[in-house]
Amino acid sequence: MTTLALDDLPRAVALLREATDVTLLAHVRPDADALGSALALAQVLRRRGATVRVSFAEPATVPESLRGLDPGLWIPATELPESEPLLIALDSASPARLGSLGERVGVVKRAGGRVLVVDHHASNTRYGTDNLVDDTAEATAVLVLRLIDELGEELDEPVARCLYAGLVTDTGGFRRATPETHRLAGRLLAAGVDPDRVAREVAEERPFGWLPMLAGVLAGAGLDTGAARGLGLAHAVVTDQDAAGVRLEEVESVIDVVRSVREAEVAAVFKQSGTAQWTVSLRAKSRIDVSAAARALGGGGHRLAAGCTLDGTAEQALEQVRGALAEAPLL
Repeated sequence: MTTLALDDLPRAVALLREATDVTLLAHVRPDADALGSALALAQVLRRRGATVRVSFAEPATVPESLRGLDPGLWIPATELPESEPLLIALDSASPARLGSLGERVGVVKRAGGRVLVVDHHASNTRYGTDNLVDDTAEATAVLVLRLIDELGEELDEPVARCLYAGLVTDTGGFRRATPETHRLAGRLLAAGVDPDRVAREVAEERPFGWLPMLAGVLAGAGLDTGAARGLGLAHAVVTDQDAAGVRLEEVESVIDVVRSVREAEVAAVFKQSGTAQWTVSLRAKSRIDVSAAARALGGGGHRLAAGCTLDGTAEQALEQVRGALAEAPLL
């Protein structure tokens, strides 16, 4: 369990109060929590007079489903300055999650700058000069809202919309949210957020091409009832050919379909990310710690949602996941 030290929040707030030039980074292939958190905090810092920019290593553009969150603060990684006085990494447990921009952490430190990590993953390595890490928070957006409150800044609709997008996605449509998180969501709605519009744009609407892609992937899905310590594993593979012609969002959504299988506690989706490389998404319903399995394979994440990257064939990657799940602790 990652606990928030008593001085972590005041130190982070002090950094933000003094900030004049800031780069905010989301992890590669950003989701609504990573990019929404970065954009929300960037808007507040810009309002306070700082020069701000938001970026991520890949893909080369903002995912279509998240473009409605950006008021024009995102820039391509290729247009970032050489360094900055303050670098903020959001929703990223390690520099590796920042992709090619992970090297920037060391660059800023060597130049005498500060690196603030804001994250809610238990696997966070605390790689910043300052770290606001709390794995009891359902989303990084929760921590960003805490920072905004401590700064005494107004919660307007554009900022609230970015935070709501992070909450609604990372809590599974609030199915995994605490009463306190529901209260926070109420504050965001009171600031003017349209919950139906946000949910549709970031999590529900799909182009027609998603249907044939999903049909092809699910036709090859498998179920191993003896895996995951006898709790069952449902799995599917998304090849480059399957993913051709659809957005990143459609590929990432496959795990939400596979995880609905009643006979399996764990779902795994293997997404091709190279000739012989697979990005693996793992999800558990409630009974097994998939973050432990992911860490054993060089990845990380939450107890019920984690991931890693594996080399080899899809079959070899599946065998590695089976082995790691066999050793994963029960909850």
